[in-house]
Amino acid sequence: MSDAPDEDGYEGPAELITDDTSVAVEVKLGGHFDPISGSYNWYGRVASSPEVAALVEGGGRKVILRTPYAEVETALSDVDPWGRPRVEGFGATPFEVLDHLVEPEPEQTH
Repeated sequence: MSDAPDEDGYEGPAELITDDTSVAVEVKLGGHFDPISGSYNWYGRVASSPEVAALVEGGGRKVILRTPYAEVETALSDVDPWGRPRVEGFGATPFEVLDHLVEPEPEQTH
């Protein structure tokens, strides 16, 4: 989601797959570990397009979201005023999740 090395997320190309179609999309995803439930919660938005609108309007809300990192089952929901449906899930994510903080490299002195 950002250049910060301690944040989970993914922004870029993805694919929405239903039983009878596949749609290339752009997504912006993020997530966090929820210590109360003990699971990882991820969420995000799919960029608006005529193909995405057709999936939502045609009842194709249950989809597989595929990114270069993984694919997960999710649903298209909560369409915002800009036509971007929300996606979300718990557990398996469609992006890499940091399992440790990345320590900055020490500055070199000359």
